[in-house]
Amino acid sequence: MSEPLLTIDDLVVEFTGPRRMFVGPRPVFRAVDGVSLTIDRGETLGLVGESGSGKTTTGRAVLGLVTPTSGRIDFEGHDIAGIAPTDRGRIIRNLQVVFQNPYSSLNPALTVRTILDEAVSVAADGPDGRDAERLLELVGLDRTHADRYPHQFSGGQRQRIAIARALAVNPRLVVCDEPVSALDVSTRGQIINLLEDLREEFAMAYLFIAHDLTIVRHLSHRIAVMFRGQLMEVGDADAVASEPAHPYTRSLVAAVPVPDPARQRQRRTERARLIASGPAGAVGPGGCPFRGRCPQAHDTCETVRPVMRPAPHGGTVACHLYPAEEGATDR
Repeated sequence: MSEPLLTIDDLVVEFTGPRRMFVGPRPVFRAVDGVSLTIDRGETLGLVGESGSGKTTTGRAVLGLVTPTSGRIDFEGHDIAGIAPTDRGRIIRNLQVVFQNPYSSLNPALTVRTILDEAVSVAADGPDGRDAERLLELVGLDRTHADRYPHQFSGGQRQRIAIARALAVNPRLVVCDEPVSALDVSTRGQIINLLEDLREEFAMAYLFIAHDLTIVRHLSHRIAVMFRGQLMEVGDADAVASEPAHPYTRSLVAAVPVPDPARQRQRRTERARLIASGPAGAVGPGGCPFRGRCPQAHDTCETVRPVMRPAPHGGTVACHLYPAEEGATDR
């Protein structure tokens, strides 16, 4: 069996708080706390969680936009965590990104042709003879659009241009950081379908970061759920979305709207009951990070951090409600 395209092992990312007016150490915030994940070649891994869960910081650590405090990030057999910028460009040319906001990710002073030609020039092997016109065709835009400026396009068209730029170097992995959250509903579906078609055509892999579980389920092979910097659950996309094992994942599923009004009222009532039945207030360090909102929290959850253990759906879950594997030790 071939090794994964990307392996994240016990990744920790910490940020130092702002300077204070008084003397003393600056506070440290742990945005990513011991995350371990793999992505196979041609696979889409959906990384979901609420705002502040650490999913975007994880993606930025993979891209080298933030420096990990500890842990490894192996991409195509190279440890790229904290690698020098001069070496990083040579090693990770096959790693690209599509950012969230198509209105700020493109240089407004450059034509689309210039934006795409700059990306193509990075590829030493000239992948598939792609030029600006060919790249525009790949993402469903007209060749004549190459000489226009970004402000002349809609949000959905700009995101297609951003995707075309990522394709320019024939990447093995594309980090998609909330790529459709700034778009209207109808355009979201078009971009999601485009990403899926391109993945199949060029055998790329995606790390797809989002908070919308419905979109992630549609596009992903597996889903990883994050909360307060830690992984709560990982497994097959359909299994995680239909048979969630972790109480936090259940709350995410219950928050997804459904077209049936009666069922939607039932889900809203159930979600309110789950929230009301959980302990109130913030939680301190140690233990399970979700214990302050979990309706099934017990004494062990207060002091012992659960390790990943087998989930009923065949994936893994970090929850004391399930037995740990033999030899595994909770932290």
